Amino acid sequence: MTTRRYARRVLGVEASGIRKLFDAGGPDAINLGIGQPDFDTPDHIKEAAIRSIREGKTGYTANAGIIELRDAICEKLQRENTLPYTPEHIIVTAGGSEALHLVMQTLVDTGDRVLFADPGFVAYPTLATLAGGRPEGLALDATLHIDVEAAKEQMDGARLFILNTPANPTGMVESEASIRALVEYANDRGVTVVSDEVYEHFTYEKEHCSAARYGEDVITINAASKTYAMTGWRVGFLAGPTEYVDQCMKVHQYCQACATAASQYAALAAYTGDQTPVAAMRDEYRARRDILYDGLTGIGLEFPRPEGAFYMFVPMGRTLIQQAIEKGVVIVPGEAFGRNAAGYARFSYATSRENLVRAVERLERLME
Repeated sequence: MTTRRYARRVLGVEASGIRKLFDAGGPDAINLGIGQPDFDTPDHIKEAAIRSIREGKTGYTANAGIIELRDAICEKLQRENTLPYTPEHIIVTAGGSEALHLVMQTLVDTGDRVLFADPGFVAYPTLATLAGGRPEGLALDATLHIDVEAAKEQMDGARLFILNTPANPTGMVESEASIRALVEYANDRGVTVVSDEVYEHFTYEKEHCSAARYGEDVITINAASKTYAMTGWRVGFLAGPTEYVDQCMKVHQYCQACATAASQYAALAAYTGDQTPVAAMRDEYRARRDILYDGLTGIGLEFPRPEGAFYMFVPMGRTLIQQAIEKGVVIVPGEAFGRNAAGYARFSYATSRENLVRAVERLERLME
């Protein structure tokens, strides 16, 4: 019998706890586990992709992405984020996930410490581990925000600090004062900040603030995926100092070559076209958040009201979480997001209002 051998870096990580739930539940299940917009990609974006295919724009593009898209991203970053970039500062990637991968592979050496919020997005510790780094979680305070002073105490000697706001899985938005304090402290101590801003357009009470406004040693990661309901198109970008971009490009050339051509033309239409659908999605997510929050707190669950993204991180206890999943309310157990998340569950309200009401009704019956 043949003995199968695998690299230790792969054996040392687990499959995503979120992806395991992608097709979970029976025909009557209400899936609140997947962080995917239930909106369709706007028509003008789809038409741009179709047009590019009909025009024969189906070959490789420049490794960094088509110049028109990089120009549009620079204009977006200046207009919306007050960040003065040029195309040489941009790499168009196969979603935000590839951008994170590039940064980890480029900047993290064996044994380097990589800091991120715990609970936090599942990819951060895994990508750090695959790069040979040492993932290290930062505990959140009682309001599910980063404890700035505690984070500073862990910062010295770290290689990267990943800042995600609005945050997955908590739905919290860090204040401008906290972001500035964290970035300035990190940069003063030689820690590169990676700012994951994929949910930037979905904030409800607070304004989004880009970390790169407060330091030069910052790499911004973003994507069209959530903003324009383009998750399956797989197009994102990283923006940062040209020295980092040049080195990240080496990894990008060999693992991806370039983002899909049609997706790049679609993203060009997204960034330069009608932004009304984005505002409409934000308003709908806000309404859904209020429905779900009022419903869950109304049946006795207590937690801070989310401020952004489309997630709620709810302390329920493991027994109720398991019962909910068994009864067809598919939610992600908190353990998928870190060591400090036992007994919590992540709810995604990127689904219909009707589904949210039905989910609360099922939970209420379980708690009677």
